[in-house]
Amino acid sequence: MAKKKIGILTGGGDVPGLNAVIKSVTYGATGRGYEVVGIRRGWKGLVAPTWEQGRDKDYFIDLDRDNTRTIDRSGGTFLHTSRTKPSRTKLADVPGHLQSRIGEFKSSGEDQVDLTPVVLENLERLGVDFLIPIGGDDTLSYADRLNKEGFPMVCVPKTMDNDVRNTEYCIGFSTALTRAVDNIERQQTTIGSHERVGIFRIFGRDAGFTALYTAYITSNRCCIPEHEFELQKLIDLVTVDKKNNPSNYSIVILSEGATWKGREVQEYGEPDGFGHRKKMNVAEAFSDELKKARGFETVVSDLTYDLRGGKPDSMDRMVATTFATMAVECIADGGSGKMTAIQGGRFTMADLPDASRGPRSVDVKTMYNVDRYRPSYPRKGGLPVFLTELD
Repeated sequence: MAKKKIGILTGGGDVPGLNAVIKSVTYGATGRGYEVVGIRRGWKGLVAPTWEQGRDKDYFIDLDRDNTRTIDRSGGTFLHTSRTKPSRTKLADVPGHLQSRIGEFKSSGEDQVDLTPVVLENLERLGVDFLIPIGGDDTLSYADRLNKEGFPMVCVPKTMDNDVRNTEYCIGFSTALTRAVDNIERQQTTIGSHERVGIFRIFGRDAGFTALYTAYITSNRCCIPEHEFELQKLIDLVTVDKKNNPSNYSIVILSEGATWKGREVQEYGEPDGFGHRKKMNVAEAFSDELKKARGFETVVSDLTYDLRGGKPDSMDRMVATTFATMAVECIADGGSGKMTAIQGGRFTMADLPDASRGPRSVDVKTMYNVDRYRPSYPRKGGLPVFLTELD
């Protein structure tokens, strides 16, 4: 294979393990004689550059073994990130140097235009032959768009929600579970000491994997977006748990997208580039209802951004390194339009997820006990480690 240039970017929310991918891609690619360029700030790095004085240093950085040698020891992303989706750019967010070209771009909604032609122009200017986007459902939905435009790419899935289709595991999931369990078990001593109800909110806008697995490990009640719960029933279950506990406390874990029947999920703020608004805290809302119904004192804890920070655990670091190596090998073999994945508990290269299908969700029938608002524990023989078959 002739000398090639690989571009790499991270999009959406940061998770522990991203830097391990960046480093391992750089080591693997340069070891084969390829060049690697880091694209900063996610998809924004392929829309915002002006090229007024050549290549924009604010958005592009050549990667080598020296400048990536130690980055895997910390969390976050060395390349930084954004929630930009070029195909749905608000007119107000079109960079100044592109305002005169707005008439060239197709409309993609009310007051939105599709800047994909600019992305392709910038990739050509960079001389990038293959692109490795690292991201979750939103970031990879735009990767799917570029793939359909014919640009060669190999993707790496990451998200604490673990909801990317075509893979059983995404980078960041294990660390999120480790942190969530640690936080809950540490706060348990305070909750028990004061005989309160601990209500924990965990990431999971559309899918409840993170809350479900945290509850699976800690043996607590949980509610997930895939199943609307009955408010009075959960209040009763929490009350029984508290009464039956010798220390007179109980704990419940709620996904941020969970809600009870008859209540609409409340949102606030401006939507991001992917159309998502922030969700109001369901844990605070449930706490209010519990206090009114039973008069219990509560401890409400928001375990969201705390799960993102810091270095990855061993599982995420191992998967990140392996996914990176697989991505470079796929490119070396001439592959494109693929995503690194785990299927049936084995590493593999999978097709890119179909963006029109949205994120993967919890299989309520096999993974969740809808009567007890708990994870389902029995009959795991024959299932992958992460408890569910791919659809």
